[in-house]
Amino acid sequence: MRSILIQSDIQREWIEKLEAQREQFQSYAQSNDEQSRFPYENIQWLVDSGYTQLTLPKAYGGAGATLEDMVVLQTLLGSIDGATALSIGWHVGLVGELFERQLWDKDVLDEFAEAVKQGALINRAVSEAETGSPTRGGRPSTNAKLEGDTYILNGVKTFTSMSRGLTHVIVAAYIPEKDKVGFFYIPKEAEGLEVADNWNVVGMRATESHDLILNDVKVHQKYLVEIKGEGPKFQNGWLLHIPSTYLGIAQAARNYALDFSLTHSPNSIEGTISDLPVVQQNLGKMETKLLAARHMLWSTAHAYQNLGETDHIAAETAASKVIVMNEGLDVVDLAMRIVGAKSLEMERPLQRYYRDMRAGLHNPPMEDMTYTNIARGALEERQQG
Repeated sequence: MRSILIQSDIQREWIEKLEAQREQFQSYAQSNDEQSRFPYENIQWLVDSGYTQLTLPKAYGGAGATLEDMVVLQTLLGSIDGATALSIGWHVGLVGELFERQLWDKDVLDEFAEAVKQGALINRAVSEAETGSPTRGGRPSTNAKLEGDTYILNGVKTFTSMSRGLTHVIVAAYIPEKDKVGFFYIPKEAEGLEVADNWNVVGMRATESHDLILNDVKVHQKYLVEIKGEGPKFQNGWLLHIPSTYLGIAQAARNYALDFSLTHSPNSIEGTISDLPVVQQNLGKMETKLLAARHMLWSTAHAYQNLGETDHIAAETAASKVIVMNEGLDVVDLAMRIVGAKSLEMERPLQRYYRDMRAGLHNPPMEDMTYTNIARGALEERQQG
């Protein structure tokens, strides 16, 4: 992976490490996709090698990777295996977010930091069938009732990515006593917490994003770690791990199409199809789209970590996901046009890239909400002069 945007020692070190694992990681990809099987081997290597501690601050014993570091490395990992990248991305992004925000009580945050150093994997469990995307603000049906010093949680969460590999989850639940939504830090082995075996979708099959079922799960009140709407306003740039993964998938599609064009030589032409003007036009379009998406995403990450107190880049962070997804979908489509009907063969990875890219449309933020929020921000800025 070569780019003028590669900056830090952490990026250079981990690019080398991940590239060394490329062949091994990819050897599981097709069978994992076919069987809807979680990439256990890949994730375990990432834990053992210290990747899951990257975004843990140095003050807590981690590597102290920046948001920009995460974006670069998640893009590379996405080019190696999309399901692995999206799964681990939820963890590294969430670790970065939690320690930047510092909303949790110190004792619980210290406990979590120690867990991460011991190999813990975490994700939020927020989505529900009744509410749709959590970014749309629906009140969760999952509820938490206080009995003494313990909350009792009941409900069902959907799209719990990495459900088979998680050690901890942060569950969103409605608290009747407070008439607010709270977030609870829970070990996955908690009694009454169960992973359903119901993940059967077209794309990102290996993430095993099963439903999470909570039946009278008991949580001490000190593990009510956040209340929705409380705390200072926060631009969560760490969600850029999502478009980073999909940019990587688009890059993988480009790489496959490029290699194919250099080797495929039907007997109707001399040389390879890479000499054909129509193929070169499509290759050029792919490169241009990838350049635009990459610069948008990485420059947003760079700007985020250099924000001043009065700076706001909410529009950029939201737009990055939409731009990367739309350009990435085009890149995969162009790659399939170059490869032709062979791109539909199940033995080739292009059909998986196509299906996995489509899954990104349904990760937050939703495109319609992004445009609406950007428009409102522009209108408000204009009105204020």
